[in-house]
Amino acid sequence: MDIFLNKPHPILFVFLDDLKIVHINTYDGNGGAGRAVLRLNKGLQLIGIESQIVCLYQFNKSSNVIAISQSFFGRIRALINIIAERFLIKLFLKNSSVPFALQRFGLSPNFLKVLKDADVVHIHWINHGFLAARHIKGLAALNKKLVWTLHDSNPITGGCHVRYGCQNFINECGNCPVLKASGSNDLSHRTWLKKSRAYNYLNFDFIAPSIWMGDRAREASLAEGKGVHVISNALETDLFKPLNKADCRKEFDVDEDSIVILAGYMPSKADRHKGLPELMDTLRILAAHPSMDKDKLLLIFYGSDGKDVNIDIPVRHRFAGKINNDETLVTLYNLADVFVFTSLEESMGYTALESIACGTPVAAFDTSGVRDVILHKQNGYLAELKDTNSLANGIIWILQERERENLSGFAREWAVANFSLEVIALRHRELYRTILNKKE
Repeated sequence: MDIFLNKPHPILFVFLDDLKIVHINTYDGNGGAGRAVLRLNKGLQLIGIESQIVCLYQFNKSSNVIAISQSFFGRIRALINIIAERFLIKLFLKNSSVPFALQRFGLSPNFLKVLKDADVVHIHWINHGFLAARHIKGLAALNKKLVWTLHDSNPITGGCHVRYGCQNFINECGNCPVLKASGSNDLSHRTWLKKSRAYNYLNFDFIAPSIWMGDRAREASLAEGKGVHVISNALETDLFKPLNKADCRKEFDVDEDSIVILAGYMPSKADRHKGLPELMDTLRILAAHPSMDKDKLLLIFYGSDGKDVNIDIPVRHRFAGKINNDETLVTLYNLADVFVFTSLEESMGYTALESIACGTPVAAFDTSGVRDVILHKQNGYLAELKDTNSLANGIIWILQERERENLSGFAREWAVANFSLEVIALRHRELYRTILNKKE
C-alpha cells in the first residue's frame, strides 16, 4: 500500500460518479468498524459516489442508514440475535477475555431494493447476529460484485476476532486454544468449514486496513483464491485537527503545568487485547523514573466514568466518561502531551490515528496494524511488544523530545496525506472500478 506521505489526490473536478455502493455492517457507528463505515460512506459521497449503509441495528436515528430491523418486532428480533450471539458463546469459552463469535444467528438483507440496485456490495463487520455463514452464502443470489473489509481477524478464522498469535487459521482451525472442548473437530473447525463452503460459493475480494492484516489474510486458508487489497480506514482530518492546547485544557480544567497522558479505557473483559494491564505497569515504571515529576503526571481516561473501575492506578488520574461526540474527543487529544496506545493486536488503530491527526504524538507497542499509523520517532514511538519498560521510555522520549513541534507537525501531515476521507475514498473507488471491470 502506498501510504508514504502521498499528496492527496485532486478532487475538485469530481462532481458525480455513476457507481452505487452499499455497505453492510451490524451497527451504525458503534465500535471501530461502525465508525469506519460511516467515515468511508461520507468520503465516497464527497467524491460524488452514491453510497449507502445497511445495518442490522440502528442506535442513532440521525445516522442516515437503512436498518433491516426498523419495525418494533424487527428490532426485537435483532436484539434477540445480538444477545444470543454475545452471551451464548461464553458457554464454550475457557474465559471471556478473548473475543470469539458463535456465528449461528442471522438475518438476510437480500430483500432490500437498495442491495438489488447496487453495483458493489461492501461487507464490513457482520457479527452479533447479522450474517451467519448461510446468509453470507445467500448474498450470491444478489449477483453483485462483493468486497469485504477485515476490521478484525474473524472473517479469516473459525471464530476468534483477535488471534493472540494463534496460527491455526493458516490451516482449518480446530484444536482451538480458547475453547473448553478443544479438538480437531471442535467449534472453531466446524465454523471454519461453514465459512469455507460459503466463501467458495462467492467471488469476492478482501480489503485489509493495514499491511499487517493484509499479510495475515494472504496466509489464511479461508482467503485462498481471494484477492487481498490494502486500503486504510479513513478519518475526518478536517474535524480531527490541532487546536490551542491552553484553551483545551481550560475547557477540562487541567492545569497548564500538568504532564497529561491520555488513554482510552476498555472495561470489557473481552478487550484483553487493548492492553490495560500493560498500561498500568507502564505508568508504575513512569512514575518511578528519576526524570519524571510524579506530582505533575495526570492520566486522563476516556471511555468510562470510573464508577465501576477496580484497578490500582499508580498516578494522579481522571475519568472523562464515555465520549458521545467527536468535538469533545478532539479537545481531549489536543490537551494531552502524549496519547498512550497499548493494544496488543489491531487491524489498524483508529484512536492512534485520531491522536496524530490532532498533532498529539502516540506511544504504542510495535505490533500489527499500528505500524501503518505510527512511524517510530517521526510521529510517535513504537515500543517492543509487551515490554512496558520500553513503552515507558517511549513516553519519556516524546515528552522530552527537543524537536517536539516537528514531531507534532509531521504527525498531522502524515494523517492528512494518507488517511483523509477523500484520499481513502478515491482508493476505494479505484478498487471498485477494478473489480467491476474484472472478467470472471
